[in-house]
Amino acid sequence: MPEDTETQRVETYLDSELESADAAENLVIEVARDLGFAEEEIHKLGMAVRESVVNAVVHGNRYNRRKKVHLAVSSAPDRLTVKVGDEGEGFDINSIGNPIADHNLLQQSGRGIFLIRAFVDEFSVRRLTHGTEVTLMKYRQ
Repeated sequence: MPEDTETQRVETYLDSELESADAAENLVIEVARDLGFAEEEIHKLGMAVRESVVNAVVHGNRYNRRKKVHLAVSSAPDRLTVKVGDEGEGFDINSIGNPIADHNLLQQSGRGIFLIRAFVDEFSVRRLTHGTEVTLMKYRQ
C-alpha cells in the first residue's frame, strides 16, 4: 500500500477534567495541519473536539476522577475522524432540545451538540455498554 493512502491512528485516555479539552484540541489540530487542512477548517474541527471532550467530562463522566475520556484520532489523505468516548450513563440524542428555539435561547447550556454538528461534515452518537461515544468526521477540501 502506498504511503500516501495509509491511515494513521492515535489513541489516548484523558482525565475527567476540563483541561483535557486543551490536550485533545491540540492533538487534533496537529494532525489536521499535517494533513493539510485549511486554517478555517482546523479551527472548526478544534472547536468541535473541544466541545465533545467538555461534554464527556461534564455530562458523561460528571468530573469523576476514576473515569476517563477516550480519544481516538484516525486520518486518511481525504479526512480526519475523531472519536470521543466517556464512561458515564449515556444519553439519548433525541432528548436534546433545539438550542435555537425561543424557550431555549437564554439557557446556559445545550448548544454543544448543535455547534459540533455545524463544525464537522459528519456526526454520530453511539451508546456504549458504559458510556457514550461521539464520532466526528471532517473531509479535507
